[in-house]
Amino acid sequence: MSRIIAIQVHWLNVFLENDYRFSELNLSNHSLRIFPEPIDLTKVKVYPLAQRKSLSSIDKLLVDPKQPAQHCDPEISETIANCVEKIIAARKRDASVILMYGAHLIKNGAMPIVISLIEHGWITHLATNGAGTIHDWELSFLGRTEESVRQNVATGTFGTWDETGRFIHLALLAGALKDEGYGRSLGRFIIENGVTLPSVEELDKSLRDEPRNPLAPARAELLQTMLVHKMLGGRIEVKHPWADTCILAQAFRHKVPLTVHPGIGYDIISNHPIFNGAAIGRAAGLDYKLFGRAVEQLDGGVVLSVGSAIMAPQVFEKSISCVNNLRLQSGRSIVRDHTIYVVDIQDGGNWDWSKGEPPKHNPAYYLRFCKSFARMGGEMRYVQCDNVVFLHNLLHALEGK
Repeated sequence: MSRIIAIQVHWLNVFLENDYRFSELNLSNHSLRIFPEPIDLTKVKVYPLAQRKSLSSIDKLLVDPKQPAQHCDPEISETIANCVEKIIAARKRDASVILMYGAHLIKNGAMPIVISLIEHGWITHLATNGAGTIHDWELSFLGRTEESVRQNVATGTFGTWDETGRFIHLALLAGALKDEGYGRSLGRFIIENGVTLPSVEELDKSLRDEPRNPLAPARAELLQTMLVHKMLGGRIEVKHPWADTCILAQAFRHKVPLTVHPGIGYDIISNHPIFNGAAIGRAAGLDYKLFGRAVEQLDGGVVLSVGSAIMAPQVFEKSISCVNNLRLQSGRSIVRDHTIYVVDIQDGGNWDWSKGEPPKHNPAYYLRFCKSFARMGGEMRYVQCDNVVFLHNLLHALEGK
């Protein structure tokens, strides 16, 4: 036993001696031994949104859906006509018609066009990224959106706008108590002009009484937010004067699912003391599962990916794989007979996507917004076109049927 103790003491002395030597090394080596502390976002200084110099205003960017659409090339017009027939057939068989779109659709003023598609029942599901909701919300609340990224990053003010981060977070935190995802929570917040929060005491009691309730994590997140940021329960009134031209609001009003697929740290609501990755993740997680329901009903349906080079292909490929997984487990066939129309202003890598996927040595292979959708079964058509021009012409063609 004494020999074992002697060995242990020996190696302890070796360790202590080496540890001392490490402390004598230069700072760069020493820093490798210390795990860094995260920055404290609660100290981020935010400013009133009205003070921001916004680059876009709602009175100048909205496109009137009743006005004539911009002329398209014959090839694009032919693709739109094909799309119209596919959408009509999909609606007759009660199959999904999914519109996945990026933030530029909002900044280009296409909200009234999308809302018309919703109102006429042509679209059964909408999906966008975090930025798509931020611009949509800011326009509904302030009537202005967009900022100079270059100038505001240099001054530390890019994205540091109080109302945007605060109210979107509150919408998600409150919506989680209803088991609602990102799109529905924010749509409700806009339509209902704010939210009513439970008191701190009510949340605390619910957690004590029902610690295993599935909503307990959502209640805890809201409770912590209210404590840290000294919020009182009760009504928080937030007017949205331009709700009628807001896709989030009108999708909620017409009971059309709108799912949001953000990334943590992707969006300006991360630059706020109230930032809560758990709240964003919970809301987005619910929406991802809801998106899967639309994919489940996609047989003979249509997917429109308009101006979304990253979110749409990434989310769609995972979702359809999940749906196929569940179907095969129950002895059903995979999703089939769907048509995908990918719309972007890029040239598609100068590749004819009707021929299938290009080889890896071709630069077009790395265009995710084409390549991923080309792998998703069904038929994929790529359309090089401005997003507003495409949707405006599509709406008029559908109205003519």
